[in-house]
Formats: sequence, structure tokens, C-alpha cells
Amino acid sequence: MRKLLAGLLLLASTYPAMAQAPISLVVNFGTGGSADRMARLIAPELADSLGTAVVVKNSTGAAGAIGAAEVARARPDGTTLLLTTTGPMAIQPFFRPDLPYRPADFAPICMLGDAPVVMMSAPNSPVRRVADLLARARAGAVNYGSAGPGSLPHIVMAALAQQAEVEMTHIPFRGSAEAIIALLRDDVSVYADLPGALKVNQLQAVGVMADKRTAEFPEVPTLREQGHDLVYSIWGGVFAPAGTPAEFLDRAEAACARALRAPAVVEGFARIATPITFRGQRDFAGFLEGEFAKFRAVVQAAGLKPGD
Repeated sequence: MRKLLAGLLLLASTYPAMAQAPISLVVNFGTGGSADRMARLIAPELADSLGTAVVVKNSTGAAGAIGAAEVARARPDGTTLLLTTTGPMAIQPFFRPDLPYRPADFAPICMLGDAPVVMMSAPNSPVRRVADLLARARAGAVNYGSAGPGSLPHIVMAALAQQAEVEMTHIPFRGSAEAIIALLRDDVSVYADLPGALKVNQLQAVGVMADKRTAEFPEVPTLREQGHDLVYSIWGGVFAPAGTPAEFLDRAEAACARALRAPAVVEGFARIATPITFRGQRDFAGFLEGEFAKFRAVVQAAGLKPGD
């Protein structure tokens, strides 16, 4: 009996976090943005499945790099997870050689959603289609907002400027919420991000960066239809620090799958116009390899450097 009790105490001391400690779900962008909304939708469901509190923590700055680095440095014991989007994981590593983390510092758990990038303008803006934006760029200065240097909203607009051979000034913000406020104030002409921001802020959709028109906005032409072959989407996913035990990763993956079937989550993702797209650990890891190759090429083709 003494040996059994000693063994149980040793197990509890080795994996206390996995059994009892709250989980910090770090979102590396600000409150009110798409990543934050996804996190707050799934957190209660993850808590039910994992049997412990899941607390959303916003750790912002440097286009998501600060929050991502925080999780990369965290103990791999199941108490700290990262909910992030395309930019910090698939773009920043090829945009910033001094980045304080690399993709290998994380273990992918699951993809949650994947939505096409939509270019948008303020409700009363004269920029209604891509041609309007490019005409203004050729006639004078045009600003576009982003969630930070090296974020996907930055990269897709830089790609458009490079393809159309125009100059546009990049104005980075600390997250999508700040960028949208700047758009509404007319501090920037356009912003490109997840489509959920359109409905919430009653913005104009200038163009969809998808293969075909979306069911949510069937009247909005794709950029391909407007003469620019640009197809991009923003995905959201959950990661753990590399080295987190496989037993916890498996449990967290199963919890993600269950969370995405919950009616409140299904309704919430529809509300922010983000199609639920579940990928488990292995499928997500394979998908990420393709993303790394794609965005490495995009950054190189656009000639982007930190500070652009």
C-alpha cells in the first residue's frame, strides 16, 4: 500500500497541471479581434472536456510575436496553450530573422476555422472595388491598415501593391480591432481580414481573396474577377509548447473536436463568418508545411523586410 501511495504521489507531482491546474489559453492579438472571439467561444467547451478552467489571456504586440514567444517559453506541461492565426505561425518566421521563436517551438493541436481574406473599406468610402483603390494609389497617397508588420493583412496588401505596380503606405496596428477603428476614422483607406469584421462594423466588402464568391457575400466579386490572382485565407488554430506530453495533446485534440460540434460554438463561428474547419494534430502539421512553403515564397517575391 505504501508503494502504491508513493507512486500516486509521484505521478501527481509530475503531472499536476494536467489533472487540476487551470489552463491559460493565450491569444496573441487584442480583445474584440477574430482570434479573441474564437478563443472565447471554445474556452468553456474545452474546460468541460478537460475538466479544468480555461482562461483566455490576451498577450499582444509585434503582430502576435510577443504572445507566441510567451507560449514557446512556457513549461510544456499542458497549462499554457496558444490560439493564433496564420501570420505569427506561417509568415513571421520568414519575415523576421530575429524572431524569438520558430515553428518548431510548438506542437500543433488542432485547426479551428479557415476563412477567406476580405478586403474592406469604411461604410461611406469611395473605395468600393479594387480598381477604385488602385486609381487612388496612382493619383496620390493611399494607406492600408494591418494587425502588425508581417501579419497576413500586411502581406496580402503588399502582394497586391507589388502585382499592380503601385505604392501604398502600410500602417500597422496592435491588432484587428485597432485597425478597424482606424478604417472607420478614415485614417486608412482599406483593411484586409476575416469577413466577420464586415457584419459587426457594417463595412463595405471591396473584394474576396478566394477561388470563388462566398455564400456569405455572393454579391462581392473575388480579386481574380477583378483582375488580380490573389487567393488567401486566415486560419485559426491551437498550439502547445513543443515537448508537451502526447497524452495531453491527444486529450486536447479530442476536446477541440468536441468543442467545434457544440451548438454555441457553431452559432458563434457563423456569427463571425468563419467556417469551422477541424484538422487534428497530424493533418494540421501537414497543412502547416504547405503554408510555410507558400508564405516563404510570398515574402520573397514581394521583397518584404522587417519594418516595411
